Amino acid sequence: MAGNHTPSEHSPAKHTMMGGSLHLYKRSPTAKFWQCATFMNGKNWRTSTKERDLSKAKDFAEGWYLTLRDKSRHGELRAEKSFAYAAKSFITYFEAETRGRRNPKYVERLTRTIENYLIPYFGKQGLSEITAGEVQNYRIHRQTHSVRRYNQVSPPTHKPPSISTLDKEIIAIRQVLKHAVYNGWLAFVPDLSNRYTRKTKIVRRAWFSPEEYKQLYTATRNRARESVGKRWEWETAQLHDLVLFMANTGLRPDEILNLEYRDITIAEDLNSGETILEIEVRGKRGVGYCKSTANAVHPLERLIERNKPQLTDRVFSSLHRELFNRILNEEGLKTDREGQSRTAYSLRHTYICLRLMEGADIYQIAKNCRTSVEMIEKYYADHIKNRIDASAVNVRRIKPLTRTRPLKLGGDDDSNSLA
Repeated sequence: MAGNHTPSEHSPAKHTMMGGSLHLYKRSPTAKFWQCATFMNGKNWRTSTKERDLSKAKDFAEGWYLTLRDKSRHGELRAEKSFAYAAKSFITYFEAETRGRRNPKYVERLTRTIENYLIPYFGKQGLSEITAGEVQNYRIHRQTHSVRRYNQVSPPTHKPPSISTLDKEIIAIRQVLKHAVYNGWLAFVPDLSNRYTRKTKIVRRAWFSPEEYKQLYTATRNRARESVGKRWEWETAQLHDLVLFMANTGLRPDEILNLEYRDITIAEDLNSGETILEIEVRGKRGVGYCKSTANAVHPLERLIERNKPQLTDRVFSSLHRELFNRILNEEGLKTDREGQSRTAYSLRHTYICLRLMEGADIYQIAKNCRTSVEMIEKYYADHIKNRIDASAVNVRRIKPLTRTRPLKLGGDDDSNSLA
């Protein structure tokens, strides 16, 4: 232990220990606790002793220094940023840079994934330790261990995450590592793909077939008629018009909730000769445009007559999820045959599928639904039987009209020799 340095009246107290390798000091003359610092493995290490008494602070500093030196000898002392540090920095930057550009719920879910799953597992590891093998170990860990959710009170029950959930967590890991590369804390992002599985099966989006869609709007219409004169009359009537409106416009649920009466124009389509709705859509893709089918006009007229709205009023103030799910369960339509749950979003999927079945141009559908042809081909078009041209598939080769006979050549046949 080295000698002490008596502080002056205007400078904080400082002490040197362990042959000059360890420093004990106060940040200011009025500071409460003693701080200790050392330089090891090319990095300055500092911490608070949480002690007011000098002798106790010296004991803490010596133990802290010896622990660091022991970790350095065993290769456990890293002078790089930890995953927890990079993850918290990423959350701060991501929230600030995506404000107004990404859905706040998406940002909230991503933050919960990082805080609830990734930091507890990778938090203390250095960024260079997050290798492809370590991420594979994380996949195995998630399949065999339960984690208490952020809003869960009871003890967690083991339920392996779905493939899509695990994929989203790997995407979150990759985003944190990209943030580390951007800040110079990591040289490169390792390959985080799962090498033991083939390409996953593309599952089509849950939708209502023409028969199921008819069953659904018949059930909502009957519920609305049965509720006339009752306190939930308005809700049931709104839900019936919501089902018809979404299935004939293809709007997303968030676009429906943002829709105002001034965004809708009733127009006569010169090409088809039908009365349709021209809609200015505001949603996750910004401002876009949509032209409905003729079947969306009558629900809008009922909404105007029922609500007597102003131009700036919302067309639908709610998706009526509870009532909608109750009707789906009563009709046996809550899940499709693959076990996928149907929601209000399924009405958009129904619109796309029904348009494809009617033979509409896929490019025009993509433009009208503010999505890409690739997305429609990937999640919708593959399971629509009307997309397959039977005359082009069931082609039969035409039989030849003549028969051929090869020439007979040989030295023993006089008929083939030249005279």
